[in-house]
Amino acid sequence: MAYQKISRKSGPRKALLRSQVTALLKNGRIETTAAKAKAIRPVAEKMITLAKQGDLHARRQALANLYDETVVKDLFEKIGPRCEAREGGYTRIIPLGPRRGDSAPMVIIELID
Repeated sequence: MAYQKISRKSGPRKALLRSQVTALLKNGRIETTAAKAKAIRPVAEKMITLAKQGDLHARRQALANLYDETVVKDLFEKIGPRCEAREGGYTRIIPLGPRRGDSAPMVIIELID
């Protein structure tokens, strides 16, 4: 399986992805760079797929990947059932334009309702 390294070693990269996905599931949308959003998307979609399964093993897998237990609870009680009819594509990336300081392409990644 291919993944994006986003210029980090494996430990900091995994921590970044975990924190960004936790923030995305908590708030519904976050503003970040395009490269980070493209790396976040598969992880977030996997968490929502686990929530659709809804069993104890899936809940424990989600707890292993997310930082906040209340986010996992909301994921399994609200977001998972809301996405039951969908077969994937739970997130949307909307381009914003370049960042002021370094011209990095900025995007909003959000959950599709």
